[in-house]
Amino acid sequence: MAVNLSKNGTALTAAFKEVVDEKSSTNWALFTYEGNSNDIRLAEKGDGGLEELVEELNSGKIMYAFCRVQDPNSGLPKYVLINWTGEGVKDARKGQCAHHVSSMATFLRGAHVTINARAEDDVEPEVIMEKVAKASGANYSFHKEAPSRFQDSGPQGPVGSVYQKTNAMSEIKRTNKDNFWAQTEKDEEKRRKEERAKADDERQHLEKERKDREAKEAGQRDKRDKEKASQIDEQKKYQQKQDSTTKEQEKQRYEENQAAQTKGIKRGESVEKANEAASLISQRASNPREMFKQRERGITPSDSDVPSVPPVSPQPGRLQSPFLAKPGYEAERAESPQRQASPLPAGSASPVRATEEAPAARIQVAPEEPAQPELEENNIEEVTPDETPDKGACARALYDYQAADDTEISFDPDDILTGIEMIDEGWWRGYSPNGHFGMFPANYVEMM
Repeated sequence: MAVNLSKNGTALTAAFKEVVDEKSSTNWALFTYEGNSNDIRLAEKGDGGLEELVEELNSGKIMYAFCRVQDPNSGLPKYVLINWTGEGVKDARKGQCAHHVSSMATFLRGAHVTINARAEDDVEPEVIMEKVAKASGANYSFHKEAPSRFQDSGPQGPVGSVYQKTNAMSEIKRTNKDNFWAQTEKDEEKRRKEERAKADDERQHLEKERKDREAKEAGQRDKRDKEKASQIDEQKKYQQKQDSTTKEQEKQRYEENQAAQTKGIKRGESVEKANEAASLISQRASNPREMFKQRERGITPSDSDVPSVPPVSPQPGRLQSPFLAKPGYEAERAESPQRQASPLPAGSASPVRATEEAPAARIQVAPEEPAQPELEENNIEEVTPDETPDKGACARALYDYQAADDTEISFDPDDILTGIEMIDEGWWRGYSPNGHFGMFPANYVEMM
């Protein structure tokens, strides 16, 4: 914004006129801003000259001083304008007030010397008066001439001359000197050329070394990149191999799970069939084992020979009879191998156990005469597969089974049973792989 001289214009003009008036005792006036605004006000005025004016300058403000001094050469009054910018003024404020100097010079017109001051050394009275003296239009110093200027000082000396006699030796020496300097200049020029050539060679050598170094670094970088790419390819191949191996393992596990599920389903179906067979057996009024024994003796069972149903046997999968309770049988059973666990699932019961847990009571073998066990023992046949010309009906074992007595046979899963006779829906008889002949549960095998 422009400087404002109209707000305090009356006081400013009056102070300026007092300084300009030679009859007035006031010989200086000091102007400054009102706060941070652009309004100019009268700060101070006095009659003490430059010495008093300098004491009033403030290092934290921007001020304008107008002073009347006497020219030391002519004795005439001269006017000095001082544009004071203190060292403590902020740079932003200095920039705002920089273009106010011309406006203040126009207002304080008639100044012979203008001084732009920032420190006290710039406004020393002696320095200002020296500038005023140099700015004078004429240097009236004739009254200071020495009085003896126009007095006779005696005879003067001879007048000198520039003429010199030509000397051949001097000319020769001068010529030799010129030739010497010419030769020196040539030598210097030659030396400069050699230095330039040497500098060019050195620069070319450095450039060649730089290019060789860059080429070597580029080759090493390419080699590292190739090695890194090779490592990445090997890692990818290894990862692909691992992925294929993992997929193969997952596929194998899936196939095994599918096979296990299929086998479990088949076993479940076999268990259902066994449970159904056990249920049918439990509903029968006669004991198939007793029927088998009577058929071996040639006796036909009758309904009157069937005793009443006793309580269920506390031992799963075993028939109760006085014949099986004999001490001889117990001794033989102690010598026989222990019954192995059935491969049926843990959540399902064995077919024999299902028979025991059926609602219908199981049939117990009727008591027999003491002489009959010998007959039964004689009726047990042991025929090897070599003695049977025709194997007859064959079946494959689904589960393992351990004989409860000598009338039954033992077998393991996947064993082939031959010469099968279907004497009952729940109990069959045939030959085991070791050649023994006896009964076994029908739901433990499947026909081939």
